[in-house]
Amino acid sequence: MKSVTLPMFALAFTLGVAGCSKPAPSPKPVPNVGITVIKTQPVTLTTELPGRVSAVESSQVRPQIGGIIRRRLFTEGSMVRAGQLLYEIDDAPYRAAVLNARGQLARAQAAITSTQLQADRYRQLVAINAVSRQDSDNAAASAGQAKADVVAQQGALQSANINLGFTRIRAPISGRIGRSLATAGTLVQPGQADALATIQRMDHVYVDVTQSAADLLNLRAAVSGGAVAGQGPGSARVQLILPNDAVYPIEGRLQFADVTVDQTTGAVTLRATFPNPAGVLLPGLYVRARLIEGTRLQGILVPQAGISRNERGQATALVLGPDDVVAQRIVTTDRVIGDKWLVTDGLKPGDRVVVEGLINLRPGTKVAAHPAAAGSAPAGGRPADPNASTK
Repeated sequence: MKSVTLPMFALAFTLGVAGCSKPAPSPKPVPNVGITVIKTQPVTLTTELPGRVSAVESSQVRPQIGGIIRRRLFTEGSMVRAGQLLYEIDDAPYRAAVLNARGQLARAQAAITSTQLQADRYRQLVAINAVSRQDSDNAAASAGQAKADVVAQQGALQSANINLGFTRIRAPISGRIGRSLATAGTLVQPGQADALATIQRMDHVYVDVTQSAADLLNLRAAVSGGAVAGQGPGSARVQLILPNDAVYPIEGRLQFADVTVDQTTGAVTLRATFPNPAGVLLPGLYVRARLIEGTRLQGILVPQAGISRNERGQATALVLGPDDVVAQRIVTTDRVIGDKWLVTDGLKPGDRVVVEGLINLRPGTKVAAHPAAAGSAPAGGRPADPNASTK
């Protein structure tokens, strides 16, 4: 009985121990990530800046004499040419002033004859001591005064004619004239606060934009250092984005940058010129100007999904080493161009940057890398940092 029981007990114990043993853990799978290989390429640098449209020429129509407006001779909003008659002021008082000046001139001219004859006669009489030398000198002075009076009256007549001409108010420049602030019967005066109308030439327009002085200095330093191929003031291209987000179909040219920095804003004013054949660009219109600053010859573009921020706010990228181990690298970003970051420091050609499969990916992790799909969305990666520069 005992001989049978002991083997059975040993077999049961062996089976129990075998049932309690655990299988060996399976190896952790290697994460699959998508990478992009860094290469350099020419990158066009653009900046969007706010601006205002202004007319190339603008002139206020103002009266130069006082009087009552008799007629208005233009249609508001129409095109006018330089010298075109716009207003007529009642000219009756000024025509009378011209006639009076003519009469005064004729009187002065008549006085010349009598005073000159008297001066000649006294000159002959003083030679035979028939009159005193003082009387002769007085007669000569009277003749000279009469001649001076003629000159003065000629000036008065010319002034009266000028004032008479000012009763016809003409366009000082060619362009489109705005609304009229005066109608027939309005009393106008020289030096009044309100202009009668405003004419603006709009076949070409100016767009004035402001740029940070620091950005302008950085761009000039990059151009002088050879990193960026700059454009001259007359050749730099500018595009306009209208208030309805439409792109103006004609490119403009950057004319100049102001020589003074605004002390309150630290900005510099830039002026661009645009053709405006259809009159779409109106003075005072708010626009966004897209300035093509130049071309970075050795630019590095990284998909936005490949750039993140660490706890210190520094831009970082995950780069694969030779053994496919992930390492974090601090980089410097300049601006967003399309769906990519322009990186100016921290990466070099040939680096492999992780742009797919970044969720829960940590530095030091060994991964299996494959080329990222072209045009893949940044979903699944880290989004672009909204606090970074997006010039």
